[in-house]
Amino acid sequence: MALKVELKPRERIIIGQVVIRNDEQRTRFFIEGEAPILREKDILTSTSADTPAKKIYLSIQLMYLAQDPTQGYQTYFELVQDFVGAAPSALPHVHEINNRILSDELYKALKAAKKLIVYEAELIAHATRV
Repeated sequence: MALKVELKPRERIIIGQVVIRNDEQRTRFFIEGEAPILREKDILTSTSADTPAKKIYLSIQLMYLAQDPTQGYQTYFELVQDFVGAAPSALPHVHEINNRILSDELYKALKAAKKLIVYEAELIAHATRV
């Protein structure tokens, strides 16, 4: 079964190692086969990865898009170790991400990392209120 994708005008999508940018009108197409796919709203750049949780997300994103995701493991685990050292309460989120990565479910690991980003924002908001 093909994956149906609709792109807004000028929206980007990554399919495998290729970035596709839409023209001026809405477009619909179908993807048959398997390749890593990320819509623009799910893509972080090194510039936009401006917090520790976002850097963790970026490292998972790079693993997801890579032909050999194991090359990103060391960077990911170093980032996670630093994050958990600073915020031990994030451990349940990190466990979920780790389980997804070790189960080779990198897209689901990205989804779990989004939850970590939200949790990090809550921690920062709480710390600034106190």
